[in-house]
Amino acid sequence: MEDFADLVIVNASVHTMDPAKQSRMSDAVAVKGGRVAALGHEDVTQSIGPDTQVVDAAGGAVIPGINDAHLHFVSAAMAAFGYVRLGPAAAPNWAAVVDVVESAMPGEDGWVRAHGWDEALLGPAKGFLLESRPDTPVVAFDSTGHQLLANREALRRAGIDAATADVHGGVVARTAVGNPTGLLQDGAMELLSRAMPPVPSSTLRPALLALQEHLHSLGITSLTDPGLGPASAGLMDGSGSTAALELLGDLAAEDELTLRINVLMLFAGTGGANAHAVEMGLGSGLARTYLNRGINPEQLRIAGVKIFADGIPRSGTAWMSEPYGTACTHGSLVIQGANDADRVAELRRILALINDAGLQAGVHATGDAATAAAVEAIVAATDGPKERPGSSGNRHYIIHGAFGDPGALGTMASNGIGYSTNPLIRQEAGDIMRQVLGEDRFSRHQPLQSALEAGVHLNLASDAPVTSADWRRTVVAAVRRATRSRPGKPRDPERITGLQALAAMTIHAAWQDHAEHFKGALTPGMAADLCLLSNPWPVDEEIEKLLDTEVRLTLSGGRAVHQSIS
Repeated sequence: MEDFADLVIVNASVHTMDPAKQSRMSDAVAVKGGRVAALGHEDVTQSIGPDTQVVDAAGGAVIPGINDAHLHFVSAAMAAFGYVRLGPAAAPNWAAVVDVVESAMPGEDGWVRAHGWDEALLGPAKGFLLESRPDTPVVAFDSTGHQLLANREALRRAGIDAATADVHGGVVARTAVGNPTGLLQDGAMELLSRAMPPVPSSTLRPALLALQEHLHSLGITSLTDPGLGPASAGLMDGSGSTAALELLGDLAAEDELTLRINVLMLFAGTGGANAHAVEMGLGSGLARTYLNRGINPEQLRIAGVKIFADGIPRSGTAWMSEPYGTACTHGSLVIQGANDADRVAELRRILALINDAGLQAGVHATGDAATAAAVEAIVAATDGPKERPGSSGNRHYIIHGAFGDPGALGTMASNGIGYSTNPLIRQEAGDIMRQVLGEDRFSRHQPLQSALEAGVHLNLASDAPVTSADWRRTVVAAVRRATRSRPGKPRDPERITGLQALAAMTIHAAWQDHAEHFKGALTPGMAADLCLLSNPWPVDEEIEKLLDTEVRLTLSGGRAVHQSIS
């Protein structure tokens, strides 16, 4: 009988995340033709035929596939499977970092490329690698994507020396006499990245497929890669090039891409974004890369443009309304301009261009002043004359976000501006951020509950490889709001519940993708993107149980992309 299901899951605790009633539960789900066909024991049982695969959940939770709305897929693939690893396990101190780099084999291009050091754990970065491997170029990217360390040979090949000018929106760390130490931050990273040979496809392709398999094993079925394109040299490790963007298209065309991926293009890196570069990028045709290739836009699409409004607090490059850090700086926008007013005006021009192109803008803003300026610029871009082709329907959003004015969240809600933020970053880097920002500002960092109460479309994301892509850790971080050294406050007003966090990583993340009509919830007719957990969803008082809960089965469009069931 043709109405029989392809697969059913019974004896389950199904969290449908139905937008009409997110608390709606069921005990069984049926899948047919890549879509959810039925819910509930009676209807699902009737759909079981001789060829239907029947999975007994044994009481485990079934949830929509996790949608990581800010995951640097290309950079994370290289960090996990393409570079020498410098995480805490491999290099717990600076001496170990040097040892790992000294013993690493160069790649086929002759460079040693490493990733993962974190000054929140190791202490301030200095010129630790400057004199290592005198005959081999070495570059080591940090875990945040905002700093790198290079040795003298790498600096020589990039032409970086005492005469190298400072970079707008970036830092070339120097000795007392002006010589570079090898530490480059934010926009200055591009000085080195542009001199490096591109990552060959023979390295990148298997890394992408390996990470895809890993993400599916975590129950992740969708993600946004926030920044691929011609300015990739100024972001993370520089691997997110136009060639990488095209390689994703090849994987999709060859039916090897089972993740659903949205891409934000990058026309300017972490320093010096300007309207001219964005206008040239929009006119280049890059946004049409995947058109006319037979690629399903539900699988892979270019959604918009990533813009860096400022840097990060720990580098002193976040734009704050009040001084912060040991340097007692306000920071500034990293947008091109001679002063704050010029930079704000340029940001407005940039966002107007993106909006009028009918594309989505994802604006990186980590300081409260930068966030306020970005929100105001988005409102200005979407509230112009009615004949303008763009509209607030583009779903522009703030990435990370810090808020000094509580009214900003209300402005975001009323103007359809989204908010994508990262509780696990707050947990992992919280101790150093508390020192930089002070206790009061840190306590208000990432106002999750306030955003939900204001009606903002909030999603939670990993920002991998900055932190782990394991969404279970993100959920726990959102519920507990702890840091490495301190437990969260039980009455922290910005804590959210575990199920609110789940919604933020499923149906709310789908909203950012303009995709809530086909994914993010388990109701009949929706895409069968789901995962089966080994245990029921834990109550908030025991949310840490989620960390020991396994993903038994992951479906993407009804296709089993991970399973540990017989």
